[in-house]
Amino acid sequence: MANVSHTRGDIASHPDVSEMRARYARMLGGRDVALVDGPVFLLGLYCAVSPWILHYTTSQPALVPHNLIVGIAIGLLALGFTRAPERMYGLSWAMSALGVWMIVSPWIVGSSPDKGVILNNVIIGGLAVLLGLVCAGTAAKSTPKP
Repeated sequence: MANVSHTRGDIASHPDVSEMRARYARMLGGRDVALVDGPVFLLGLYCAVSPWILHYTTSQPALVPHNLIVGIAIGLLALGFTRAPERMYGLSWAMSALGVWMIVSPWIVGSSPDKGVILNNVIIGGLAVLLGLVCAGTAAKSTPKP
């Protein structure tokens, strides 16, 4: 009977081993930040639709387009973290800035917000700050040293 089991060979003798290892390291180098892209995208999606979920479209009409635009911005950051994490390292801090803005926006954009609106935006903002710091921390940790 023939031996059909696949044995792993050593690629150390391959003529392009250094180039393959460099390409592999380059491909996986930025994936640490991309681990956060799912929660960031879901946070952006929730931020965008939260005025309709919590039904404050009539009580806080100024916050409706605000949350929609900020939610889309957070979602676009998440897509950027997925598509080109090595180029998005610099924008990791933008997540935290958007989070701080979401925390203070009910009083700046809205007019006498109620407890539900404040709680919603503070939770979204806090999560955005936290995810932004995680993203920036993993980006700084995985940046190759010269």
